[in-house]
Amino acid sequence: MNLRINQLQALKQFTTVVADTGDFKQLDAFKPQDATTNPSLILKAVQKADYAPLLKDTVAQFRGRAMDEIVDRLLVRFGCEILSIIPGRVSTEVDARLSFDTKATVARGERIIALYQAQGIHTDRVLIKVASTWEGIQAAQQLERKGIHTNLTLLFAFCQAVACGQAKVQLISPFVGRIYDWYKKSAGAAWVEADMAGANDPGVKSVTQIYNYYKKFGIATEVMGASFRNVGQITALAGCDLLTISPDLLAQLAATETPLTQALDAAKAQAMDMEPVAYDEASFRLALNDDAMGTEKLAEGIRAFAADAVKLEHLIQAA
Repeated sequence: MNLRINQLQALKQFTTVVADTGDFKQLDAFKPQDATTNPSLILKAVQKADYAPLLKDTVAQFRGRAMDEIVDRLLVRFGCEILSIIPGRVSTEVDARLSFDTKATVARGERIIALYQAQGIHTDRVLIKVASTWEGIQAAQQLERKGIHTNLTLLFAFCQAVACGQAKVQLISPFVGRIYDWYKKSAGAAWVEADMAGANDPGVKSVTQIYNYYKKFGIATEVMGASFRNVGQITALAGCDLLTISPDLLAQLAATETPLTQALDAAKAQAMDMEPVAYDEASFRLALNDDAMGTEKLAEGIRAFAADAVKLEHLIQAA
């Protein structure tokens, strides 16, 4: 009898596996606990034949309403479909163009939750995704105080993670692959892939530092590694609270039986020697400014999500 398990099964022993997709028809094959979406993933999904009717139906039902309301209703429609398949939570993102507007982000988060509640979805099954700007983190703190849980995304710098912990947000999504991309591009011809793989990967090192810091100081915020480029980045973070993974990489894990061991360990982190850090607005902005990678990738990510939000609006107008 073959008792060997694949890497996806092994990973689930240490980490909550989350599917990173708007393509909910792929979810059942991988049995994730949670799922995440973002404007780019929803844009990609609605352009597929399988999902075009969902776009047209939502637009027809709410034609004449404000564009931002139609967008939110479409996002919630996808979220509800996802929640009918998975047992856990779905993350739905606030418009990236509101990343520097605390008040507007709070209002948008509250509306998204109200739309889910109108469909009979409990608040605890939804995470409102917000960019990890100073304004976004303050908005998330306000939402959490109202009982609305948040997922702080576009997180690249350690100071962003510390500020999110201070704000007592539910979950953060540090972007492993995009950190890796920046350092690889920066190194140019000097980059040696084999030397920068696994635990040496700069994206993996970033998430490991955040995870260890949170566990050392008893910060309850969940750490969910995101934006992976390869399976090695995922296996090097086995033991992280959660990992959100694309269907392609989930399939690769499911097809591999190479043994997988736990890499991150809360008990070991608690024994580490490190000092606590705290930020106010001025020191946060200075720390982020001092981190060229974090500054550049945050700005780039907001621009990209904002551009995809505009493209989605154009599809809605044409539907």
